[in-house]
Amino acid sequence: MQGALGVPAHPDGTLSAQEAEAEAIFAPPPSRLRLLVHVLRRSPPRSAGACFALLAILMALFGALLAPYPAIIPNYAAILAPPSLAHPFGADQIGRDVFSRVLTGAHISLEVAAIVVAIGAFIGTAVGLASGYAGGLVDEILMRVTDIFLAFPALVLAMAITATLGITMTNTVLALSAVWWPWYARLIRGQVLVLREREYVEAARVVGVGHVRMIWRHILPNTLMPLIVQMSLDIGVAMLFVSGLSFIGLGAQPPTPEWGAMIADAQSYVRSAWWVAAFPGLAITLTVIGFNLLADVLQDLLDPRARA
Repeated sequence: MQGALGVPAHPDGTLSAQEAEAEAIFAPPPSRLRLLVHVLRRSPPRSAGACFALLAILMALFGALLAPYPAIIPNYAAILAPPSLAHPFGADQIGRDVFSRVLTGAHISLEVAAIVVAIGAFIGTAVGLASGYAGGLVDEILMRVTDIFLAFPALVLAMAITATLGITMTNTVLALSAVWWPWYARLIRGQVLVLREREYVEAARVVGVGHVRMIWRHILPNTLMPLIVQMSLDIGVAMLFVSGLSFIGLGAQPPTPEWGAMIADAQSYVRSAWWVAAFPGLAITLTVIGFNLLADVLQDLLDPRARA
């Protein structure tokens, strides 16, 4: 009797320790789906977090369509109505259904956070690639500019930029993007400094591969794994920043159903009508936790060392 590798097995059909090790080495890698199932089964909290993140994404895509009531039209017959079958999350101070506003607001909160992270990652990746690959004076100049932005607390700097440009959601996105890219620049620069010394990069340089092709084909693809994980992690943080700016009046303005603005509107009713602020706050909390745990799942899926 022979094993799967053509090596004779024991008479009882079992494999020796060496044969089992060889089977493990030469076995095909598991599919992404099987690996995902393994990662989620291994850690129930990560599974719950991934479900929260997926639910938030579905709310952002379809929440406005599923909302049972208009999000911004008052209903004076339901002012501060408590949670019930008609209003699962209750109603606010002018009778608007909180459940409908939470569903509709998911689109605003997550969309703005995703745009901020995408712009920050794009600028930071470009700066990090140029700095790490060029080195020398270019690296010094770009990193000193990055340090200038990092020297200020991000939220305080975003507040100053928003107040200077004017209070609109567009300016909020620009302000947050302006303070978001330095972290990505540092992350990508560190990756490039390691990658440019690898053997395959040296071999490509010896055969005359140009700088642009070198970066595009050999360096950038190998920075995508930490970049994707960091972007997933930052979605929740960016949403906190967006909600924070809206809460202090520098983001979404009434009657926009953005979660931070909804909490700001409900400050005067926390004791008498707790549901007006509690459910938008719960939505923010679960979404941030979900995207943080989703980042852990992505790291396990994309980084073989994390699964060891």
